[in-house]
Amino acid sequence: MARRTAASSYDERDVRVRPGRGSRPRSKLRPAHADATPALVIAVDRGRYTCVLDGRTVTAMTARELGRKAVVVGDRVGLVGDVSGAPGTLARIVRVEERTTVLRRTADDDDPVERVIVANADQLMIVTAVADPEPRPRLIDRALVAAFDAGIEPLLCLTKADLADPAALLASYAPLQVPAVVTRLAPGSPIGVGEVAEHLRDRATVLVGHSGVGKSTLVNALVPGADRATGQVNVVTGRGRHTSTSAVALALPDGGWVIDTPGIRSFGLAHVDPGRLILAFPDLAAETPACPRGCTHADGAPECGLDAALAAGRVDPARLASYRRLLASRDLQAGDWDA
Repeated sequence: MARRTAASSYDERDVRVRPGRGSRPRSKLRPAHADATPALVIAVDRGRYTCVLDGRTVTAMTARELGRKAVVVGDRVGLVGDVSGAPGTLARIVRVEERTTVLRRTADDDDPVERVIVANADQLMIVTAVADPEPRPRLIDRALVAAFDAGIEPLLCLTKADLADPAALLASYAPLQVPAVVTRLAPGSPIGVGEVAEHLRDRATVLVGHSGVGKSTLVNALVPGADRATGQVNVVTGRGRHTSTSAVALALPDGGWVIDTPGIRSFGLAHVDPGRLILAFPDLAAETPACPRGCTHADGAPECGLDAALAAGRVDPARLASYRRLLASRDLQAGDWDA
């Protein structure tokens, strides 16, 4: 081999380049998975997803191509791999179908991180005890705001009616025209379970409420064999102990799904645009075209068309007051949530 002289020039052919890791071009094409098996996610536990299809349950994990896309209870997904449901098998979730509804909340009203509670629910049952623990109307109001914002029909369920009269609480929500059921689940004399079951038939219903209000007890009455853990209310704090640790969907005997969720003590609404809340009240929304641009419709808003409609007798005063109470709940400070 001839020796290179100082006058020789180098070119790129003299350099040996070793390909590094990941240097192979990656295709942007991803498998279509046209043959993926449709399934419903009914539970999530530490990166494992319990899915149901054709009457059997399958454990799955998410495929890498989904990236950081969150999968939650209620999601309709596509599965590939071993979908037999046999012990020790693991399928892969390769697709999440478009959600019809998303119920979400934030930890605080200034928290930018949204937490999806459940997907594809068409009814939100807000469970509150008449006593033990005492009802917290502001959290009920916030749950209603979240339901209206998500396009999910609300249902108010009052439990422990054997301990106190529910009339006053029912009257405070009557102007909102939210359906309500009253239950008494005392041993040996349950009342109202059948009415609740009628409201839940053939629907996907998510239950939310404070710990200790009786959600798990109600689920056990609605779904024989559910065996959801139940707890007692702390006599010192007046609050319930968390018994449900994660959301789970259970099939109702007469059709439909009930989704039990862990007890909550706050319901942040940072994701809710207050201006959208009026859309859940068509009778009030019809009076807002006369409002000035940027009107909040809140109590005291200057030149609000709702005040003019109230003075002219075109809107129900109690209903307007209830709407503005919900609107105000969006702006409460975190420390006021449990009031």
